[in-house]
Amino acid sequence: MKEETYPFVMRCLPYETYALAPCISAETQLYHHDRLYKGYVDRLNGALANYPALHGLSLRELLKWPENLPEAIRTAVVRNGGGVYNHQLYFDSMQPFCMEQDPKGVLLEAIIRDFGSLRDFRELIKETAEGQFASGYGWLVLDADGTMKIMATANQDVPDLKRYIPLLNVDVWEHAYYLQYQNRRVDYLNAWFRLINWRKVACRYEEAYAEVEEKRLLRGEGDLPTVFEGEASVEDSWLSEAEETEFFFVP
Repeated sequence: MKEETYPFVMRCLPYETYALAPCISAETQLYHHDRLYKGYVDRLNGALANYPALHGLSLRELLKWPENLPEAIRTAVVRNGGGVYNHQLYFDSMQPFCMEQDPKGVLLEAIIRDFGSLRDFRELIKETAEGQFASGYGWLVLDADGTMKIMATANQDVPDLKRYIPLLNVDVWEHAYYLQYQNRRVDYLNAWFRLINWRKVACRYEEAYAEVEEKRLLRGEGDLPTVFEGEASVEDSWLSEAEETEFFFVP
């Protein structure tokens, strides 16, 4: 699969604008996706326009190695590139409300392994996102040691992509919920939890876990605690910048 490079495009929602109502209103989705997210795409392309040497890099490559960006555009690329990356994952991780409200199988086993129980996981990610001061995101990520962690980032920052593979995020900028929930961030988070597309999160987890396990074995660090069987072919490498490829969101 060819990685997306400059010029980046605004991805369509994987569902209708109104499909997440009543949890997230069509008005909120329209404003959030068609105006806010599009603005980050446009500004990222604007920052990169006069730097053809960067036009072949994927979004993940740009964000993973910010120290290699020209100083004149570094801040603009990191901020707006983060806005693009974060919104792509956020919108792609939701689905219309349905009866399948909980993770299953390998992902559920991993959640219990790393957080104690599904209830503990749910409360921790909501508490972390609700407690993020001002604007930012709550995240579920896979660490380089093969365990899942929950964290928060400010503004449009992304987790350190040299160490973590993002699996799921929730936008807690006010533009994600204020039109509908005003200052009731916790109500928005409770509603968001009803929309998570756990099938996609599970696919990301299994691919990421197989990747981490492979790289640890190559470094001679021994086996990871295995929660599932099977093999996966993963091309992204944490061993050298030259081997770097983008981690794709599962459609």
